[in-house]
Amino acid sequence: MNASAPDEPSSSGPLQAPPEPLPSVDAPTRAGLPGSLELLGLLAVALVPIVVAVRELGRIHPDEVFQALEPAWWRVHGYGVLAWEWREGLRNWAFPGVLAAFLKLAAVLGVTDPRVYRGVVAIPQFALHAWSLWAVYRFAARRAGPSGGALAVLLLGLCGPVLLFAGRTLSESISASFLLVAMEALDRPDTGTAGGTRRAGLLGGLALGLAVVARYPSALFVLAALGWLLFARRWRLLAFTCGGGAGVALALGLLDQATWGSPFHSFLAYVRFNVLSDEAASAFGASPPGFYAEPLLRAVPLWAWAALPLSVGTLLRWRTVSLPLTCAAVYTAVLLATPHKEERFLYPALVLGLLAAASQVAAALMSLQRPVLRGNLTVLALILGFVNARGYPSQDLRRDQLRAIVQATRGDATGLLIVNEGLWGSGGFFYIGRKIPWRTCDWPHDAAFQASMRDRAFNRAVTFEGRALPELQAAGFRVVRQVERETILVRD
Repeated sequence: MNASAPDEPSSSGPLQAPPEPLPSVDAPTRAGLPGSLELLGLLAVALVPIVVAVRELGRIHPDEVFQALEPAWWRVHGYGVLAWEWREGLRNWAFPGVLAAFLKLAAVLGVTDPRVYRGVVAIPQFALHAWSLWAVYRFAARRAGPSGGALAVLLLGLCGPVLLFAGRTLSESISASFLLVAMEALDRPDTGTAGGTRRAGLLGGLALGLAVVARYPSALFVLAALGWLLFARRWRLLAFTCGGGAGVALALGLLDQATWGSPFHSFLAYVRFNVLSDEAASAFGASPPGFYAEPLLRAVPLWAWAALPLSVGTLLRWRTVSLPLTCAAVYTAVLLATPHKEERFLYPALVLGLLAAASQVAAALMSLQRPVLRGNLTVLALILGFVNARGYPSQDLRRDQLRAIVQATRGDATGLLIVNEGLWGSGGFFYIGRKIPWRTCDWPHDAAFQASMRDRAFNRAVTFEGRALPELQAAGFRVVRQVERETILVRD
């Protein structure tokens, strides 16, 4: 979006497409496809959060299972636990449909172990995450050169929140990846060629549209991005962006027509429940705007704070406003005013903020003339990305529980009882991996516990922190394995 050379800043308005700062690397700036070594490094970085999610299992939020993996299981096998949103039609089948295709492939190949087919359904998410990191590379390379682009990929791709979220089947994770692609496309400089503008606009509109399909609140990012293009007077880019988004909207309408019986059924139902009424706050609770202060402080990597003075300098020098920061700010402002709040809702805005910050930090580091100082500060920045890596989100991911459930249901399991957990905290049929009866309960006096003790088909139990262990043993169960805080029991 550098409408003028860096040494000739435009004076036609505060939101003109930003000129790119000159990278102080000895090679000319390029933002195309990375070289083979860089590409392998990018793929390796993209693979890390996928491996973390598949290896550790667990879930940031029950939606990770019951809005994605479990609906996909239901599509493929014809049974499963469907959350109320799938009965009322507040969700579309795009993302679960993609997961279902890969889950079906795993079934055709004879894969029955949940940990293995969890890896298979992670393939499309790995591809999407790699695409988003390639977008990060291109975005940053326009400001900091190829080496700076690679550094930005490391800074963003290996920071704590991204390592935790990017491999998870949450709508926030999928939407954030598409938003990164959109930011890079709409940031491309105006070369004066119709083809370049058309490709950038169509790709940007496509990615923005898919971000909304993955998560309807991401429509706020779309409005912010379109407003930014409008004030920047990028008319052709704006038109093609709207065209790309319109194509996605048409596809969503057709998908809802095929699955829910009317065009845009899921979007309209979502808006009625979450926007036009107070049902969401009534059902899930409301919090004051200050709710997000502590999660935000925990989530932002320490290196990103260095970008604040750098961003102010850029703003004062070029009188430009960053596209990703604009989108993140608009979204966060609405988030603060929305009654129902959850820590995970911050993630898409956090990622866009980190895109802008990583580019600023990479450009500043690449401008240092002393190689030793540049190298030491680069290593320090990467290390600082891990300092508060465990602080966001604050929920217990219950990694050990899902691993215990997977282990307990192998072999001759005919029924499973999960103690000290509710339905939405379980892994559903996806992590059980077979059509057997299962129940959840909190205490030995619960009806589900008593019924399972009487039913000899329930020959497996998993209990958290030893709850009801004496009662289980009295009913004929014996301990066979400990998985961190979880105890696995069997009975003959």
